[in-house]
Amino acid sequence: MKAAKIHLPPLFLICFLMATAGASAASPANLASQLSLASSDTPASPASPTLSPADDYTFDDTPRQTATDLPDWFKQSFLDLRDDLKEAVKAGKQGIVVYFGQDHCAYCHRLLQVNFGLEDIASYTRQHFEVIALDARGPREVQLLDGSRMTEQAFALAMETNFTPSIIFYDRHGQEALRLRGYYPPYQFRAALEYVADGHYDEESFRDFLARGDNRRVFDAEDLNEEDFFTPPPFNLDRRQRPGERPLVVFFEQGECHACDVLHGQLLQDPAIRDLMQALDAVQLDLHAATPVVTPDGRRTRARDWAAELGLFHVPTLIFFDEQGREVLRLDSLVRFYRLGQVLRYVSSRAYRDLSYPQWRVSQSD
Repeated sequence: MKAAKIHLPPLFLICFLMATAGASAASPANLASQLSLASSDTPASPASPTLSPADDYTFDDTPRQTATDLPDWFKQSFLDLRDDLKEAVKAGKQGIVVYFGQDHCAYCHRLLQVNFGLEDIASYTRQHFEVIALDARGPREVQLLDGSRMTEQAFALAMETNFTPSIIFYDRHGQEALRLRGYYPPYQFRAALEYVADGHYDEESFRDFLARGDNRRVFDAEDLNEEDFFTPPPFNLDRRQRPGERPLVVFFEQGECHACDVLHGQLLQDPAIRDLMQALDAVQLDLHAATPVVTPDGRRTRARDWAAELGLFHVPTLIFFDEQGREVLRLDSLVRFYRLGQVLRYVSSRAYRDLSYPQWRVSQSD
């Protein structure tokens, strides 16, 4: 196994070290009780757990008992995004950030308490953006930047946020600059702030921006974790000519990846999660490799080119496809037991035939 030399932009190096120094591959807890929450949003986790960047890969992601407070510097918006943007530009800011959250979402708690709890991230965000908080299931009416109106929940569904927290950055002209679905550790979140505030989105993808920061890391393929449920090469994933009998999940990973090690060493070792995996076809691809692959829609390419086309910047990323090769959902942010279990239940049950993932989650809480 080759050692990787990592060169990160200095402004988010500190948070990267904080995120990785305290992470550990602890033994997984049994997921059965967590998966039983699938039909309910009944919170099961402590009301006010101690949160820190060091436990990004060990925290309990079941719903919280109580809501967490929004930072007092979030904008007190009348939910007219056009007015919010005008005021932000007048104040010399680079745009607005629309935050979609939920009161009991463990990942929202982490974003609000861990990321925005860091003074440098909070100060940088306040300097460059106005933040407008929306409830991803809320009934309030929002006037969008194009002048149309819809409820918070309808807006969240229309933007395909899928997971909370989700954040959409709009620039000074009201154009979407970046969308983040799910929770990202402080170092990646800081990079996202810089990417938009400094105007890099006009010149390059967020994937390429991050790649410049880590100096285009290259790893040996044998650094990847193996699982007995992975289909071996050659990777002909074409479902256009002949539909698959089961949904498909493609794992995009890389070597020397702590988050990948946690996925395999903790989450995928849980019996309940492994049982759910048996209902899917599963393939693992190296994000940076030239491995030949035929995509689910029948195109011949290489793993690294397909990953670039998909805009992937987080590892591991899990992308789910239906029997006809259409993308159903992707997990491209930090994930723990509860959320992974929910997604696997949604896909393995083929609920995507009738409902989007957010709609399905709402139906489970009825």
